Amino acid sequence: MVLSLNDPLDMHLHLRDGRMLDIVAPLSAETFSGALVMPNLVPPVTTEEAVASYRERIVKAGENRAFTPYMTLFFRSDYTPEFLASVRKEILAIKLYPAGITTNSEGGVEGFDLIELAPVLEAMSELGIPLCVHGETGGFVMDREAEFIPIYEKVAGAFPDLTIVMEHITTKEAVEALDRFENLYATITLHHLYITLDEVAGGLLQPHLFCKPIAKRPEDREALLKAALSAHPKVMFGSDSAPHPREAKEAPGCAAGVFTAPLALPALAQLFDRHGALQNLQPFVSDNAKRIYGITPPKKEVLLEKSPWLVPEIYEGTVVPMFAGQSLEWRILRAG
Repeated sequence: MVLSLNDPLDMHLHLRDGRMLDIVAPLSAETFSGALVMPNLVPPVTTEEAVASYRERIVKAGENRAFTPYMTLFFRSDYTPEFLASVRKEILAIKLYPAGITTNSEGGVEGFDLIELAPVLEAMSELGIPLCVHGETGGFVMDREAEFIPIYEKVAGAFPDLTIVMEHITTKEAVEALDRFENLYATITLHHLYITLDEVAGGLLQPHLFCKPIAKRPEDREALLKAALSAHPKVMFGSDSAPHPREAKEAPGCAAGVFTAPLALPALAQLFDRHGALQNLQPFVSDNAKRIYGITPPKKEVLLEKSPWLVPEIYEGTVVPMFAGQSLEWRILRAG
């Protein structure tokens, strides 16, 4: 059996920088037509010059493949409307992080005072710049996303013309919120469709499955699966593929992030096939994102074959992927 996917998109991707960028960028550029690239570098991407420079480094690392890096700015409450208007043509969205909630987010938002944030959010709304949000509070780790839902609802209600993307949702509460506000959308990762907290810490700790937001309960995974497998029109694929060196994962103070970019499409094909929903993979990995963001990525057809594929144990001696050393039921036949 062969499956054709047109212009697959990864709408939440971490490419890092330096040597790590050189390792992981070609792996995404090979099979994806484009990706929304997160701005939480050190220092974060907050200027037009930084956006342009990072895009240039990504394109170079991607080895000139047909792949568009859709750029983002790191949200700051002191951006002026004039600055946002000038940078609009360089970015697709702005990413908001609560301060200190995940990797390299120390410069994020402290609290959510709508009076303080309103000038930037109003300017984004008028300019048609989507707001992408890592939606977690600083509460108990299993409740952080659910506790953040009222903040989403407050912002969505106050700025009805602002497109708001709830990034890498992990809970049934987030899925339910999608249908309460017209301007709320969401990305769902590969790993949150496969795992619960039990796979991470139910037996021996699995550091390469540890991520933020943390995997949740079986009922949460079922809600995510239902939304993805049915091609819910407000949901799109965002891998949140987050590479870290092996020594940063297999260590005290394990870094948060699951590396899935090189195996995302085969693993998604396996999942959708097992649930008899292969016909809905195309909207999940491309069509919905094109419509929500209004983008036209480079043409790329990816052919997948239902044939066993062994996931590498490690890439470039540095990054361990999800399913390392395991066999998936689908493999990439051709991409181009």
